Amino acid sequence: MSEDVVPLLNSLIVKCCYVLLFYQKFTVIYENQINVFSEFLEDLPDVDEPVWILGACYDLKTKKSELLSDVRSRLWFTYRKKFSPIGGTGPSSDAGWGCMLRCGQMILAQALVSRRLGRDWRWDAEKHQPKEYHRILHCFLDKKDSCYSIHQMAQMGVGEGKSVGEWYGPNTVAQVLKKLALFDDWNTLAVYVSMDNTVVIEDITLICGRTLNLQSQRPLAWRPLLLVIPLRMGLNSINPVYIQAFKECFKMPQSCGVLGGKPNLAYYFIGFIDDELIYLDPHTTQQAVDTDSGSAVDDQSYHCQRTPHRMKITSLDPSVALGFFCKSEEDFDSWCDLVQQELLKKRNLRMFELVEKHPSHWPPFVPPTKPEVQTTGAEFIESPDKLFESEEEFEILNV
Repeated sequence: MSEDVVPLLNSLIVKCCYVLLFYQKFTVIYENQINVFSEFLEDLPDVDEPVWILGACYDLKTKKSELLSDVRSRLWFTYRKKFSPIGGTGPSSDAGWGCMLRCGQMILAQALVSRRLGRDWRWDAEKHQPKEYHRILHCFLDKKDSCYSIHQMAQMGVGEGKSVGEWYGPNTVAQVLKKLALFDDWNTLAVYVSMDNTVVIEDITLICGRTLNLQSQRPLAWRPLLLVIPLRMGLNSINPVYIQAFKECFKMPQSCGVLGGKPNLAYYFIGFIDDELIYLDPHTTQQAVDTDSGSAVDDQSYHCQRTPHRMKITSLDPSVALGFFCKSEEDFDSWCDLVQQELLKKRNLRMFELVEKHPSHWPPFVPPTKPEVQTTGAEFIESPDKLFESEEEFEILNV
């Protein structure tokens, strides 16, 4: 081989290497795009069964884009890191312990969105959002002065016997939300958490204002209601006899989702398709968003723009908390009628009871008042081994 040919061959080899590298990078990018798109398509199967999302019904063959827009519009709260330490000396991330608190934020946020923007409101990253939307987001920012921040929820949980940094169950989170809502003068939301699997209409009307004003003798204005029903639908797994009634809850216009998941893994369930539940997963750690009070929030990370997650209903842990939002008295009356027709009359085994009067053998019902918060937020568990020992206390449904 002549010496003149060697440099030419070397140059040709280098060029071939560049072409090969370019081809490999292009192939990876192309395959990643295809995989993402394929995963997206596979996550919405081509079935005849309708999809139910928080009281809205979608036909996958004709309403797929509307369905995705609905899911994308739900406020999505996840683990965050690098926020100000809880209580000043506590954790600056809730990764590993705050998933149920984040789910509690999501179910409450859904109630506030329904109250302020309506169930039909949709989020669009390219469009300006109303000021009420940003004000709702400010309520959940990871700051100690935000009404429903991880700081407020963790510190309020101390009064429920939970140390800051300890894992919560659905019932405890519901109790925390009930207390925090008392400090929210903007939304004036009434939060009712049922006990012993029983919803008492008389107690709800007492906290929501159907009773007369003693001075004017006029009915008080109805306070919007977030109704939370903690249940345990089985021993170690969900009892199949409750599955159909459980699915009916997502069909109700008042549906606000369900808190639940698997042992020590909390999810926010927003609907179902066939025998699978659709949920938002808080187990993603993102940077805390810092913004000035009253300013618009960079909200891209507060909406899940990935494929919606699904899981078999039979894989669900039996400890759950059903959520419903009733904006008006008529809305609540309608919910009561639906429960009677769809859940109580049609089922041999009931998930919960709906009664008119406060049971006589119960202690008198006392409407909640603002509690005194006496905690620095520094009551942490000593050993990480204790992190997941907590068991929620529920009455076992008769099976």
